[in-house]
Amino acid sequence: MKATGVVRRVDDLGRIVIPKEIRRTMRIREGEPMEIFIDSGGSVVFRKYSPMGGLAEVAVQLAEALAREAERPCVICDRDGVIACSGVKAQGERISREAESLMESRRPYKGDPIEIIEGGPMADIIIPVIAGGDLSGCVALVAGQNPGREDDTRLARMTAGFMARCMED
Repeated sequence: MKATGVVRRVDDLGRIVIPKEIRRTMRIREGEPMEIFIDSGGSVVFRKYSPMGGLAEVAVQLAEALAREAERPCVICDRDGVIACSGVKAQGERISREAESLMESRRPYKGDPIEIIEGGPMADIIIPVIAGGDLSGCVALVAGQNPGREDDTRLARMTAGFMARCMED
């Protein structure tokens, strides 16, 4: 674990303020759900909660099926990073700010390739995963030699819809 040199006191209601610089670095937004647990060494750990994290096994299978059908690599991300991928090494990588911004727009993107992760693969199709009205992540197809086909967009939409449905059930 990385030491920050910041010490905070617990207030009378049991709250601790997470310093602004840590919130900015970790992209923690106001109202964002946090997971709190104790690790094997007895440390209290705060981690951003990802509803898609519980679907990692399903996401891996979907990524493999999508990559096979679209005939190009793909990644499935939660709001922060890659939870499943096929055809590229991106598992666990943090998404780029540009991809995060596109995802936050909640609109499907099909256009010029952008970095899905910093210094990593470029995607030309990005479909947000919206479950119960909340943005949960995205499905992205890695840009290749062929421009995105309409069928690729439909496949990515179907995959995003399936992920959303799994979270709602």
